Amino acid sequence: MNRPVLIAACLGFAILVGATSIVLADTLLATSTTAMAITGDVEMDDFSMVFADGTRLDFDELVGDSFVVDGEAVNASVYSVAAPMDPVLLNGNRLCGSGPVTYVASWGSDSDVAVAVFDTQDIPGSDADMCALYYYTYPN
Repeated sequence: MNRPVLIAACLGFAILVGATSIVLADTLLATSTTAMAITGDVEMDDFSMVFADGTRLDFDELVGDSFVVDGEAVNASVYSVAAPMDPVLLNGNRLCGSGPVTYVASWGSDSDVAVAVFDTQDIPGSDADMCALYYYTYPN
């Protein structure tokens, strides 16, 4: 393969990977009073959560794929947070309120998503130790 074709192929691949990353983020519309007052609508994917005010919470890694909610196991995504923080978001409210967010768990259906945040040292296995819970829906 000659050099111009190789460069073009690499550039095309880089553009494709970049475009794919953008497409993977889901827009989630705040539906609970808590979500509307604190986070607003969000963008969320396997790498981060971006709040309505532009604040970004980056995830380090997926640490779990199931979670217990109200005593029942559900399919979920549990992420560790890359740089734990408790950012000030809409209306001067904090995401957690009791300390830096260390884990984020999300679960839901085809139309609705629940997002719980934690300030715990250990990986959460249930909603028992969450410091806040937010509900969202996918746009039509």
